Amino acid sequence: QVVLVESGGGLVQAGGSLRLSCAASGRAFSNYALGWFRQAPGGEREFVAAIDWRNRVTYNVDSVKGRFTISRDNAKNTMYLQMNSLEPEDTAVYYCATSQSPFTQSITIMTPSTGYWGQGTQVTVSS
Repeated sequence: QVVLVESGGGLVQAGGSLRLSCAASGRAFSNYALGWFRQAPGGEREFVAAIDWRNRVTYNVDSVKGRFTISRDNAKNTMYLQMNSLEPEDTAVYYCATSQSPFTQSITIMTPSTGYWGQGTQVTVSS
């Protein structure tokens, strides 16, 4: 069984930084793509970034705006999201996700009812 556990969320002032982590277990970590999504209050779950098994990355340019960096450490079975220059509009629950494919396209098309998801971590950015 694939288990994903996010950590690193919290309260930060606008302009600050946070690094989210997603620890994975239950299968060969390095063989699959992973990604981050977020869901603001009253909103739909939105794709943020994905990384494939060869560390090639894909971003939702509109939401990330060059401020976020996704990475993975296969030795630690962990994925990261470094978030800089945070804005109040970044306030959301952030979820990590993985699919059955090594490629990032499989992440970008995920819905809450497909693939594997963590429980989410709250990020709140105050103005």
